[in-house]
This record gives sequence, structure tokens and C-alpha cells, in this order.
Amino acid sequence: MRGQQADHEDGCKSSRPCSSSPGRRRSMHENKNDAPTSKVFYRPLEASIRWAGLLRYEQAILASVSSPMNLPQSLDCPRLGELRLYTDRIYDGILNGELPFGQHGITTRDTALIESPDLTVRHVDLKCWMRQHYPEQRPGFLFSRSERITHPFISLETGQAMLVERQALKSVLEQTKRQLRELQDKHDALLKQPTVIPACAQSPISDRAEATYLNIVGGLLELMLGQSPSGTPYSSFKTQEAVVSALVAHHSGAMGIAERTLNGKFATARRRLRSASR
Repeated sequence: MRGQQADHEDGCKSSRPCSSSPGRRRSMHENKNDAPTSKVFYRPLEASIRWAGLLRYEQAILASVSSPMNLPQSLDCPRLGELRLYTDRIYDGILNGELPFGQHGITTRDTALIESPDLTVRHVDLKCWMRQHYPEQRPGFLFSRSERITHPFISLETGQAMLVERQALKSVLEQTKRQLRELQDKHDALLKQPTVIPACAQSPISDRAEATYLNIVGGLLELMLGQSPSGTPYSSFKTQEAVVSALVAHHSGAMGIAERTLNGKFATARRRLRSASR
């Protein structure tokens, strides 16, 4: 079994593509990169490059780094800080016995290999180590798309904050529902009120306003029943009764348009106009 694993690992490490099915080759390689995205084992710097999402810069980075444990201060690639952090994390896991390591994909735990360029960590060990020590991390070269979607990491602090926010939102929702019910009750009450405001609820008309209205009505009535200086009638109405009859005939359904009411108002208006003209 060990020999088969070594043969498979040597084949994945070589520059030639693996002689597996096309579907497997596509899943093990990035779109147009010759370098495999996922491998059976990695050198620490190869793993941190993938972790930081810098696979397209892999050849340039590997050519510029002489000691993976001590990255240069500057490199021709973005996110150098992340690359340095992830490299340090991997070596920290190795040095503290958390991450199994070996040579060419064979686990040996030989501490003499720690500074060797042949130091490697297996894909399965790296994935287990990251799941345990950095559960919030789900880099694509270790975890499938379904694993990244269906198993999102939520820390204890984040979970508590989400619960507090949920309770606050529930309180706001209940308050909004109460306000909505109150507004609905007020709306229903308004709909039940009569559309015409009773006369008793209206503001009383002032004496000055009443005198103004009566003068206007009296003036119009006198004009309709009068004639010009040459004797030409201003209208076809000869008497007040004729005006009242016409109003009742055309507007009998309107409030105040009744024979008795009109005669009373017209008489009062004509008296008020005559007294005002004296």
C-alpha cells in the first residue's frame, strides 16, 4: 500500500499530467494553469500559496524564495502578508506536533526535515488540521464547493451576536405589529363615521358672516326681480314666488331647497338689504 501511495504521489508531483480520467484531471487542475490546484501532498509553501489564493504566482514565488521558513520582505505578488501568515501557521502546526509531516508525501516525523526543502504534508492531514485549528477557513484546494457551502463556520461570539440581533429584531417586529393594529383600528373607526358632518358639529356662523350672506342673497333677488332705468326687466322672473318655484323644480333634493325655507330666507335677506341701504 505504501509503495502504491508513493508511486501515485510521485506521479502527481511530476510535471506530466496524471493518466486519470478527464473529469478527474479537470477537478485536480485550475482552469488554465498547468500547476495542480489540489495534490496528494504539498511542501509548506505550496500549501500556503494555495491557501492565500496565489496559485497563478506559484512559479514566481517558488523561484524567489530560498527558505520557506523565512520569506523575503518583498515579493512580486499581492497579499504577501496573508502568504506569510499562512506559511507561519503551517510551520507552527508542524513544530507543535499538530500537523503530521514527512518527505515526498511519506509521513516520518523526522525533525531533521523541518528545514529541508523536501519537507511535505499530506493533503488529508492538512485538511484535518485546518478543520480542527482553523475551522473558519475553507480554502478551495482542500474543501469542495459543497463543503464550503453546507458547513459554514460560526464562532461562539458570532452565534451569540446573531442571537442578540434576532431578539432585537423580534422586539421591533412585535412593536411594529402593535402599531399596525392600532392604525388599523383607527382606520376602521373612521370608516364607520358618517361622511356628512352633522349641522350641530359645525362651527356656528358669525353675525358678520350671516349679514354678508343675507346681503348678497337679497341683492341678487332684487336684481332678478328688478328692471333697468329704461324699464327692461333684468330677468324673466316677475315675483319671488316664481324664483322659489324654479329653485325647487331644479334643486329639490339639495339641503335647504324647500319652499318654506326659501321664502323665509329670501324675506329675511330683502329686509336686511333694505335696512343696510338706509
